[in-house]
Amino acid sequence: MLARFKDLCLDAADARALGGFWAGILSGSLVDTGDGDGRVDPPTGRSSAEAIWINRVPKPRSVKTRVHLDLWLAEPQPTALLAAGARIVREPDSEIDWWVLADPEGNLFCAVPPGEDAAPGPFELVVDSADAAAQAAWWSGVVGGEVHPSDEGYAKIVGASGFPWDFWIFDTVPERKTVKNRMHWDVDLVDPEPTALIAAGASLLREPDDTVSWWVLADPEGNEFCAFAPHPTT
Repeated sequence: MLARFKDLCLDAADARALGGFWAGILSGSLVDTGDGDGRVDPPTGRSSAEAIWINRVPKPRSVKTRVHLDLWLAEPQPTALLAAGARIVREPDSEIDWWVLADPEGNLFCAVPPGEDAAPGPFELVVDSADAAAQAAWWSGVVGGEVHPSDEGYAKIVGASGFPWDFWIFDTVPERKTVKNRMHWDVDLVDPEPTALIAAGASLLREPDDTVSWWVLADPEGNEFCAFAPHPTT
C-alpha cells in the first residue's frame, strides 16, 4: 500500500453556490475556507474522508462528468434533490432502476431508491475508464483493498485504505478522457514523497511550490489526483 484515500474535490464556477447545494443534499455543513473555495463537511460522526472540497475554477464544465457519486435516496423518489436544485437527466427505464441527475453546474450523479438497511447518502464512487479492470488493479495496488471484476464491464474495489463508502467502481466506457476532471480524489502518502507512486505508473503533473504544498499526479489513464505528505508525528 502506497497511500490512503483522503477526500474528494469538485471544481466549480461558483464554489459557494455549488457547495451549498451539496451540503444541503448530503446533510453536511459548508465551510468557507476564506480563499474563494469551500468545503462540505459530512454530518457529525461521519468519516472526514467524506468531505468534499469545492474549488473555484475559471473554466465551466464542458464534457460529461467522468467521476461521480452514487447516492441512496431517503424516499422512493428524488423529490428533495430536485427541490434543492438538481435536475433529471435520465429516469429509471428498462435498463436502469435509478435516476441520473445533475447538480446546478451540470455535474452528474446517480440517485438510487432506498435499499434494505441502506442509510441515505453516498455509497459508491464511480470512475469512467477505458480499461476498468486495469484501473481497479492499479488503484488497489496504491490504496489496498480487494478487486472484484464483473461481466458487465466494471470492476470494484472493496476495503481500500481510508475509503469511506462501500464501493469504488471503475466502469468501462467508450469515451476517452479529453479534459481535466471536474471531480478528483486526494490521497495521503505513506512515504514523504511520491517516488513509489511514480515508479508504479503515476505521472507527475506538478510539484509542491510557493502556492501548493502537495503533488499533483495522474493515474495511468490520466485521472488527476493530489498526494499529500504524511503528517509529522510527535
